[in-house]
Amino acid sequence: MKVLVPVKRVVDYNVKVRVKSDQSGVDIANVKMSMNPFDEIAVEEAVRLKEKGVVTEVIAVSCGVTQCQETLRTAMAIGADRAILVETDAELQPLAVAKLLKALVDKEQPGLIILGKQAIDDDANQTGQMLAALADLPQATFASQVEMVGDKVHVTREIDGGLEVLSLSLPAVVTTDLRLNEPRYVTLPNIMKAKKKPLDVFKPEDLGVEVTPRLKTLRVSEPPKRGAGIKVPDVATLVDKLKNEAKVI
Repeated sequence: MKVLVPVKRVVDYNVKVRVKSDQSGVDIANVKMSMNPFDEIAVEEAVRLKEKGVVTEVIAVSCGVTQCQETLRTAMAIGADRAILVETDAELQPLAVAKLLKALVDKEQPGLIILGKQAIDDDANQTGQMLAALADLPQATFASQVEMVGDKVHVTREIDGGLEVLSLSLPAVVTTDLRLNEPRYVTLPNIMKAKKKPLDVFKPEDLGVEVTPRLKTLRVSEPPKRGAGIKVPDVATLVDKLKNEAKVI
């Protein structure tokens, strides 16, 4: 069984992002880029399924600029067998990515698609759900445990009331939560091996997909600075301020 794992190149989570002076977006010039943490968890889970013998091939996929090849090499260093890059300089929004992934699903026919529940740059949390809808596949979001049982996948997900276990027929789409696993440390020998693994490059037009943005960003601004706190002498004063000043009760 093949597993398709989409991965996204994002600004590293340790980097403090800055808004451009013209408020047209976030300044990513000369900042460290890395794999989206949720996608890293997805790659780790796919590799673990392969190590258990229930998966035969793990294919990493990324959509974006040429530099996304670095992200794909990282995925192959973790354990993916090969990679596919859909190369484009266009601004890719969730629906466009979902359409590109749908085209690759039709091409590769994977038994399972595992991807992060959201990217830490736009926090859209839409691509997995859109892909499932476009490909007419069952889906389980926010997975905290994934287990293959015969020809089905059992997915445990956290909900407000506790845990929910879904049983999905394959092929299926699963999006990962933080508690699913802890990705392994990538060793230097595996990084060197990843350089020799196959990486195919396509253009959106090769897949017959139109990726023109449907949404326009008007302005990007930093959140307002938080005001300094104050101390109150007693509970009665606190309640009074919450009621009359903050108006939250």
